[in-house]
Amino acid sequence: MVDDQELALARARGDRWLPEARPQTVEEAGRFVDDVGCALLFPAANALAPSLYETVADEDAVAWADGMGEAESTVWTWKDALPEAGLAWYGKFLFRRASLLSPTLLRALYTGDGELDDHEDLDLPREAHEIARALLTGPLTSRALRELIGDRAAYDRAMTELQRRLLVTSAGVREQRAGWPASIVDLTCRRFDVGGGHDAATATSRYLETAVEATPAQLARAYGWTAAVARSHLDALVDAGQARRRASAYRSQGATDVPQ
Repeated sequence: MVDDQELALARARGDRWLPEARPQTVEEAGRFVDDVGCALLFPAANALAPSLYETVADEDAVAWADGMGEAESTVWTWKDALPEAGLAWYGKFLFRRASLLSPTLLRALYTGDGELDDHEDLDLPREAHEIARALLTGPLTSRALRELIGDRAAYDRAMTELQRRLLVTSAGVREQRAGWPASIVDLTCRRFDVGGGHDAATATSRYLETAVEATPAQLARAYGWTAAVARSHLDALVDAGQARRRASAYRSQGATDVPQ
């Protein structure tokens, strides 16, 4: 049975995660991402984050239950339009799932110098470095990059690592003679103002504000940190008066209390 505390927490998250009016344009979707800081494309079990899908779908709708519906199509279009317009970064990051980051949170999480060769300083699969080097001269379609690598599985692993390090992002689409439009991939540092702004404290605070309450394990899974690192950043927020502990979890200082 769900107790009063869990219901109150769920309501607090709903108030935080759902805008008063559904986004109708990509600009409005960008304002939603900017407000929450980070969002999944579609909701996922055991992934503590808002989703863009829930802002446009009917209440209690289940993503993909009836295939590509209007809400799914809208979200699928915006995932490329948002980064193309510089409104949000897109890639597999939060909980290793398709997600969006506001430019402010992206800057706080980006650990590189903001240079085109940031990948060279990181321990990445050979194919990931090949993709990053191919993008030095400009964006390329995902199809062209897959052909460059040759092996689909190796390409997928490389792209996952590049996105988890926030080095690449979607950058729109290119129409093809047949089939679906091809996604365009570009270096994050060419599309967004990153480099020199890494701030783990800000990134931690931003996630906690949106999650309302989170454990170190949830923060670690969200950002790809270790649990020890996540706990140290949360403890630092407590010490700074920006958060408080609640048993095994941490709550944003500005969040409303729930029944004990």
